Amino acid sequence: MLTYAGTAAAVGLAGCSGNGGDDGSSGDDGSSDDDGSSGDDGSGNGDDERFEIGVTMGQMDSGLDPQDHAETNTEIITGQAYEGLMDRDKVGGIVESLATDWERTDDGNVRFTLREDVSFHNGDALTAEDVAYSIRRIVDDEVGIVSPQSNDLGVIDEVIAGDGEVTVDFEGFNPIAFQLFATNGEVMQQSWVEENDGNYINQNTNGTGPFVVTEYDSGNEVVYEPNDDYWGGDVPVDELTMGASSESSTRVNRLLAEETDIITNVPPQEVSRVEESDVAGISSVPSARIIFLQMRYDVEPFSSQQFRQAMNYAVDVESIIENVLNGFGTITGQPTLEEHVGYNPDIDPYPYDPDEAERLVEESGFAGAEITLETPIGRYLGDVEIAQAAASQIDSLSNVSCELEQREFSSLVQDITTGNIEDKPHFNLLGWGNAEFDGSQTITPLMTSNGALTVLENEELDELIRQAENTEDADERVEFLQEANQLAHDLAPWVFLHQQFSVYGVSNDISWEPRSDEFIDPDTATRQ
Repeated sequence: MLTYAGTAAAVGLAGCSGNGGDDGSSGDDGSSDDDGSSGDDGSGNGDDERFEIGVTMGQMDSGLDPQDHAETNTEIITGQAYEGLMDRDKVGGIVESLATDWERTDDGNVRFTLREDVSFHNGDALTAEDVAYSIRRIVDDEVGIVSPQSNDLGVIDEVIAGDGEVTVDFEGFNPIAFQLFATNGEVMQQSWVEENDGNYINQNTNGTGPFVVTEYDSGNEVVYEPNDDYWGGDVPVDELTMGASSESSTRVNRLLAEETDIITNVPPQEVSRVEESDVAGISSVPSARIIFLQMRYDVEPFSSQQFRQAMNYAVDVESIIENVLNGFGTITGQPTLEEHVGYNPDIDPYPYDPDEAERLVEESGFAGAEITLETPIGRYLGDVEIAQAAASQIDSLSNVSCELEQREFSSLVQDITTGNIEDKPHFNLLGWGNAEFDGSQTITPLMTSNGALTVLENEELDELIRQAENTEDADERVEFLQEANQLAHDLAPWVFLHQQFSVYGVSNDISWEPRSDEFIDPDTATRQ
């Protein structure tokens, strides 16, 4: 049985040479001739000058343990130091990382051949036992932590360390095994983890990645230096600094003052100011993230399907995309994005129809309902402004009152990722990044009855996902997922909003292209 992968693809709330075909967005086994190296040497102009890069995001990390988080920003910060067996390229294709080869075994499980001569930052060699331990630490609560990534790699029965290889046995057939490992499963050194407590592991790193953490100021700033023994070759950046500001205007001002080199989520109203400056430009890409307002099925008035559908009719998503996001978004009507496996092209988004919304509210029996929409501040592109518009449109209905509550993302995500649905907000704005490019990796965690972040319980939807997870027929699997998307549209556990665009501000001093999965890879930047 396959379950979701939700870390690099998470609420972001991140993120090779094979022998079995492509396991990117098609669901087949991945292959690539890419050697996973960091690319250009970044020499550019002024070889004698230090090449220092600053990155300013909307939020900081929740700690440096790469297996104990469920947010994209934490994945970005830990992912500079830690790596998995496989990785993604800029457009989502699978490439090598700590594994150089992978295959399906005769019984349908998977085997990875490990890269030779890889060292952790402390100088110790990477071993198959380290890889096997890392996988177990993620999926098995008894190994050390209760990881919020426990479903990220599918339901695993056994992990076997061999001579330069690791075999992963699943409970049943896992149709997207390589997609999962290309996005999740960062590797840690077993002895280092076992010798240190959780507090130390969350404030220090010992990975195999291109950067080594030299300074860690929790919640404020992380400073890195290049890993001189990196298996991928010389790292072109002499120093990397990652910080954050939840205020988008602050991020833009820092970029234009040449105090940082890459900023995330440039607000639409600031795009022209950046583009017209002499020091920076805009780089945008459609992301793998969907933005929505989720409603808990177990509390009134959201326990009513009619009321949930009413909320969809009440929000003018196209107006929000045009007027709030300046066109940086694509309207959605299902949990699966168009580029992902299982997308249903026959589903139309809910139209804006306040009269129908009011009719459905009356039909639900919850006329006069008073609700509060909770939104993070600065985590997603235009999040507060989107939530303000949506809350205002809902509040304009004659039979519903809607207020808005703004919350720091670090606080909101703690409530969202709790294992108890009773602790989750009743109604909140959220974004979900699906870096596996597969519909099951959104529906399973967020909509199935046992999903780690679910707001819904529906046996029919559960059964469709179960069938999609267990079939070995790729076409049949797509059909199950498409049916699940239609049912999710009708059940309306979300107000479906839009596909987010990743809009970065980038200094003219560097050349850097963003990835579609939102992971930021400064080691691919070069001097202009």
